[in-house]
Amino acid sequence: MASDWDYTYAVARIRVLETQLLSDSDVSSMIAMKDENAVLSFLKDKGWGDAVSGDDPVKVLEAEEKKIWKLMKELGVDFSVFNVLSYPNLYHNLKAAVKGVCTSEDSPSAFYADDRYGREEMMRILRDKDYSALPEHMRACAEEAYDTMLHSRDGQMCDIIIDRACLDAMEAEGKKSKDRIISDYAESVVDVTNIKVAVRAAKTKKSLEFLHKALAPCKAFDVRQLAQAASSGEDSLMDFLNSVGFSEAAEALKSSPSAFERWCDNQTIETIKPQKYQVCTVGPLVAYVLARENEIKTARIILTCKANGLPEEEIRERTREMYV
Repeated sequence: MASDWDYTYAVARIRVLETQLLSDSDVSSMIAMKDENAVLSFLKDKGWGDAVSGDDPVKVLEAEEKKIWKLMKELGVDFSVFNVLSYPNLYHNLKAAVKGVCTSEDSPSAFYADDRYGREEMMRILRDKDYSALPEHMRACAEEAYDTMLHSRDGQMCDIIIDRACLDAMEAEGKKSKDRIISDYAESVVDVTNIKVAVRAAKTKKSLEFLHKALAPCKAFDVRQLAQAASSGEDSLMDFLNSVGFSEAAEALKSSPSAFERWCDNQTIETIKPQKYQVCTVGPLVAYVLARENEIKTARIILTCKANGLPEEEIRERTREMYV
């Protein structure tokens, strides 16, 4: 792992690039634009896309995602600091592979691109039961999820096993990291994901047993109490969230599902904002990656909403808070 001093040049460059990030004002302007083409033109004027993406919104956004990691390679960053950021996509690919192998329904579009654990390698690992080829933190859940899916065809239980393992892996990665931003980010993701799971469970009236399997231990609250509240119904869950300092989540839930999803994503931005004032640590680089992913996600939401003719009020409810 590089020392803090090794990040001095990289952070200086990131500070310059931060000035090019989308602001809340930019997002408001995009929401007010006439249609998808106007939004795309606005983004391209800001340098989004590349020589081959043209006027294809999907390709423009894909080009921006590639730019993030190209930049990190140019800066010579030790990529192990980004491990925890990759876990959600990595475990998603495991879910897709388990279902693909067990049902013989191959769906390439269900996988995220990954140089090491993309579709082909994940499918091979599951077919060969070569669990040792996976990172150690994935092996047990991969075998359990595969056996569960193979014998019961219970896709939901397969998801629970893998999603819970992902949260446990993120929590463990955060604990062992010496970088505050990694531990803070991991804790925030686990907290918010637990709340999301509890909300879905309350709406669909899942059992207490289901919740105990799905929820991961976290610092913000006692997940056993969260499980009890969610299994008792939505009102009980709202009361619990208010009692443990998550009243904004409860208010967003009362507003609409879109408002709640927005609140969930905004927690990441709130977690990384202190990195604007750090100088010689990896924090600003991790924050920049998350900020770029957030603005790309927001651009995707606005483009999709414009393509489907949604009114400004509905788009505004879906858009995320920006880092700058």
